[in-house]
Amino acid sequence: MEKDRHVFETMGKAKVVVEDGKVVEVGEPVLSYCPLWAKIRGIKELNIRVIKENIEFRIHDFGMCTADRAVELEVFVGFGASETFMTALRRGLLDATVTVCEGAGTVITSDSTLVQGIGARLSGVIETTPIEGIIEKISDKSGKTLDPPRIDQVAGLRLALELGYERVGITVSTLTDAEQCRAISEHTVIFGVHLTGISRSEAEELCEIADLITACASPHIRELAKEKALLQAGTAIPIFALTPVGKELLLERAKEVEDTLLLNTMRLPVLPEERQPGPLV
Repeated sequence: MEKDRHVFETMGKAKVVVEDGKVVEVGEPVLSYCPLWAKIRGIKELNIRVIKENIEFRIHDFGMCTADRAVELEVFVGFGASETFMTALRRGLLDATVTVCEGAGTVITSDSTLVQGIGARLSGVIETTPIEGIIEKISDKSGKTLDPPRIDQVAGLRLALELGYERVGITVSTLTDAEQCRAISEHTVIFGVHLTGISRSEAEELCEIADLITACASPHIRELAKEKALLQAGTAIPIFALTPVGKELLLERAKEVEDTLLLNTMRLPVLPEERQPGPLV
């Protein structure tokens, strides 16, 4: 029987491989510091040891990469992709979302708790193999996976439209996926994620297509935000709304954020130097 195998780029874009619920490989991170992890877990420096410990903690804590995987999880950050899509589904701004879950691949759902549960504590899934227990839990909550299960966001969007959903939100991590998704549907809400290391030219083109985009540790996206962004959420790993639809989703999300908020008009982006990831790449 083949091992199940899951490859992530996570926590400073380190390559992490998990097989049969065990961390078998951790590469050097591209970043040495991430303000998100510093805030949430008190991690001051990203290195192989702390990354391995964190992935093992996630496997133990909510069953990541195992059949015990929880598919309903709490809000992790105020303005993440899953949190924004969760609110948009709840408030009727989207009919369905197309996101990625380890062990299942591309997932189509109209269930706000499911999109939050599979995405809340997940980042940078590059490869995955099916885990029946995870797929069953997703199916039990009326989520759909591809046949065969795999990561293919373009196929996921096509399936969502075939299922009759009209306003679909989708996460993409490559320019090619964004271009193909936009060609399929003008009305799809495209959210660019996992973009540390994106080239300047690809960042420019992605900002022409996407409705929402996370800056990750990209200097190019931060720079392009001066011209393109209509609204910014967060200052350390900011999310930028690039279209009126993207702006509407972030403003709706803001209504559900329980922390206090500052709304102000100013030139974007707002990027306190001491709060940025390092290095920017």
